This record gives sequence, C-alpha cells and structure tokens, in this order.
Amino acid sequence: MTSSKPVTLITGATGGIGVALAHVLHRHQLILAGRNAAKLAALCAELPDAAPLLLDLTRPETFADALVGLGRVTNVIHNAGTVELGMLAEQSHEIWTRTLTINTVAPAELTGLLLPRIRAERGSVVFINSGAGLRANAGWSSYAASKFALRAIADALREEEAASGLRVISVFPGRTDTPMQRKVRTQEGQSYDPDAFMRPETVAEAVCYALQAPRDAVISDLTIRPSPR
Repeated sequence: MTSSKPVTLITGATGGIGVALAHVLHRHQLILAGRNAAKLAALCAELPDAAPLLLDLTRPETFADALVGLGRVTNVIHNAGTVELGMLAEQSHEIWTRTLTINTVAPAELTGLLLPRIRAERGSVVFINSGAGLRANAGWSSYAASKFALRAIADALREEEAASGLRVISVFPGRTDTPMQRKVRTQEGQSYDPDAFMRPETVAEAVCYALQAPRDAVISDLTIRPSPR
C-alpha cells in the first residue's frame, strides 16, 4: 500500500537547521540528503521513517543519476549552504564558483529534476535563504550574491508554477545557533555566544507551519529574526 504521508526531501540534513527540520517533520516520510554517509545513517536511525540520499552539491551534474529510482516527493527543503566571508577584492573565483554552485545552482538543478513529482503531489518547494538574501553587507558579497540569486529563483518559480498548485516558500532566518554560525563568527573575529542567536528548532517550526498552511494561502516569504536580548 502506498503511504499517505507527505514525502519531504531535506538537503543539508546533517547540519544544524537540517537536523532540527528532520526531527520537527518526523511524521513525514523523510529523504535526508547530504555528502556524509555515516552522519546520514546515524540521523536516519533516530527517526521512524527516514532514508538517506547521498548528494554532492558541488556536482549538480550528478543529481539526475542520484535520483534514479526515487519515488514520490511531496516537498523539497533546500537547506544546505556554504559561506566564506571576505572582501570582494580578496576572494578568489574558486570561492565564488563553489559558493554559487552550492547555494544557487544546486537548488535550481535539484528543483528542476523534482518538479514533476512535486507537481503531482501539489507540494511545496522551500528555500532556506538568509538575511543576507535581503541585504548585502561589506565582506559578504559572494554569499549575499548567491542568496539574492536564490530569492530570484524562488520568485520566478512561484510565478511559473502558479497554476499548478505547487507552493514556493522563501525563508529568511537571521542568525541561528548552528555550526555555520560558529564558522561565521570565527571569520568575523568575534566570540560565540549561542544564547545571542535563534535556536535551529525555531526555524524548523516556522518551516513546518508554512508547509502546513491551509491550501487557500501560501506563505511566500517568511522572515525570522532573533528576539532582542
């Protein structure tokens, strides 16, 4: 018998927000995507209905083969990302290429390949963006450019799929207590205080709410900021 559960694919599933998403959406059938097979296996073992999917987001040309045999997909949550801070004049084209490939090209390619499945389910595409996708600050040019482009992809896709019933959601979290945030603070030369940032579970709960919104509405853009301390 075919399961009636939504099937949700999460990229960057072993990262801070990815793990929180997997646990918050534990009632879904989950496809947890990432590059580290051991970490994916350990996370899947914690959840009642989860399967791993090995994906290398630096190589979008491999996605089609990786998805062979994949069944239903109701939702895809593009959560994976990378960041390297630095002034424009100091960043190499290798950093730009890697950042744009992981943060922008990979979500676009994966979405295109999964669209027939998601349309059939009248599901959702969720792009975990960033406050840097709304405003670019000094030292953030490559990351912000990738996130501005990701916002454009979401906006265009929403228009393209308006008649299909597919929902497109951009989520713009502020600073969140994750390993990526620790890396950013190190690159900024700042100390790390997890209490100054949102919990990843807070972002995951907001995504869950957007996915479960009644069918007469779509939460197209959702901005989340840490509360003032």
